Amino acid sequence: MRILVLGSTGYLGAHVAERLGALRGARVLAGGRSPAAGVPVDLATDSAGRLAETLAAVAPDAVVNCAGATGGDPVTLAEVNSRGPAVLCAAMALACPSARLVHLGSAAEYGPGTGRVPTSESAATRPLSAYGATKLAGTVTVSASALDALVLRVGNPVGPGAPPTGLPGRVTGLLREAGSDSDAVLRLGDLSAYRDFVDVRDVARAVTRAVTAPGPLPRVLNIGGGEAVPVRQLVRTLADIAHFGGRVEEQGAGSGRSELVSWQCSDISAARTALDWRPSYTLRESLAALWSAVAHPPPARLEGELTT
Repeated sequence: MRILVLGSTGYLGAHVAERLGALRGARVLAGGRSPAAGVPVDLATDSAGRLAETLAAVAPDAVVNCAGATGGDPVTLAEVNSRGPAVLCAAMALACPSARLVHLGSAAEYGPGTGRVPTSESAATRPLSAYGATKLAGTVTVSASALDALVLRVGNPVGPGAPPTGLPGRVTGLLREAGSDSDAVLRLGDLSAYRDFVDVRDVARAVTRAVTAPGPLPRVLNIGGGEAVPVRQLVRTLADIAHFGGRVEEQGAGSGRSELVSWQCSDISAARTALDWRPSYTLRESLAALWSAVAHPPPARLEGELTT
């Protein structure tokens, strides 16, 4: 089975590619803009025709789209999150119409939760940010296509390798800088929002199930932890794991998204039914893995050294 993973050098994509690579009989091909990607693909600029030529040469049985932008101006977000999936669907229709497409969406497409009830896939979508709106546009394009395609709407991923652009990765970096200083103070914004955290390794496992499960499958499935967790609890748990002896102070407002979306949680029952998937890591286990990866990074490889 030939599986093309787009965005394979990113946070989610790297975990997805590693998990798919463990499948017996699978050959995983890395696609993206990075020089490390073996298959050159740029969803922000490639035409459907050019991408179709690339796909025809690769002849994938499945394509997993982990490429996406989480920050930047609205134009950048639209180019990657909205235009990208549209070009990909058009190219696949030309080059590999029978291949399965698994596209990673975002819980941000829903907007704020209502009544503190977990949000199901049939809920109205009311994104309040350019990121959520552009991700929703990509989801609509994929789910409306004639391809064998499905969208996994991912909650807030956490776990080893979390980037510093997100709160878990940023707090981890601050804790590492603080070290054992008992006088250290972590000054963060308001942490009263609730979020649905899901381990990045569980996301990769869900993608693997989505790639290999017999069809037909639902067009959209939520992939989350299934629980609304106070962001403050995440920070305190991470500080405890790091044996942080200083203080955490909340000063001023949190992120703009926290102010607009104070509570969010996904109903993940459909994924259990369709993919026989459920989260396998607790939040503390995810945070412990995140801290361990930062506190004890793998030794650097010598130039030219190969790994198998």
